[in-house]
Amino acid sequence: MINALTRATRLSAWLALAALMSTAPALSQAPTQAQRDAIKSQCRNDYIAHCSSVPPGGEASLQCLQKNMASLGPGCASAVKAVEAPAAAPAAAKTDAAPAATAAKPAETAAPKAAAAKPSSAQISAIRSACRSDYPKVCAGVPTGGAPALQCLEKNKEKLSPACEKAVAAAGGGAAGAATTAAPAAAPAAAPAVIALRPLRPREEIFVLRSACGADVRSICGGVQPGGGRIVQCLATNAGSLSPACRDVLAPFAAR
Repeated sequence: MINALTRATRLSAWLALAALMSTAPALSQAPTQAQRDAIKSQCRNDYIAHCSSVPPGGEASLQCLQKNMASLGPGCASAVKAVEAPAAAPAAAKTDAAPAATAAKPAETAAPKAAAAKPSSAQISAIRSACRSDYPKVCAGVPTGGAPALQCLEKNKEKLSPACEKAVAAAGGGAAGAATTAAPAAAPAAAPAVIALRPLRPREEIFVLRSACGADVRSICGGVQPGGGRIVQCLATNAGSLSPACRDVLAPFAAR
């Protein structure tokens, strides 16, 4: 009789476990069919030992196994843990995705800021003052004020007066403005004050005097007595005052 009652009790508990698995979809995190089969297979003895007093079916049966996780057999514990894993994975994915989305926002917001760079009020005033006569000539059909007006001036910078072109380049702030403003800084190197010449042959001296240096001879060395290479030497001594064309004539005769 006692054995029969024991078997009946175990059968009743097993049926309760089966009922738990059949009603599991009603739980907040429904186990899959594979998870239900794993719990039925692995937790028969554990359910009888720890949860036989729990009403079968519903969330309470699964919670009982979860509360007794430390006392469950390895196979049953793994089967019960597997039910929780799907819920934890999406939560972790959301947590990992949040910093990435947050980190992407500064990059998205930085682009409009870079594109929204505008001329300062001082630059606008400079354009109005310097381009007063240029604007009607090159941009008469464009409304004054705003970005289109500045873009029109930039597109027609070859037609602008020097003062207007300089003001527009300063307001542009881009590569074109940088190149325009950098040009004066790249001025040619100062001409040498003196050119040391090698001894010239008579025909070479005649060539120099009859070349582009004729005007320089009259303006700079007009008081020098001809002969003996004195005029050519006068030109070389005053190289800093010569015209570029005359310096080019003397350059091939420089001493090496």
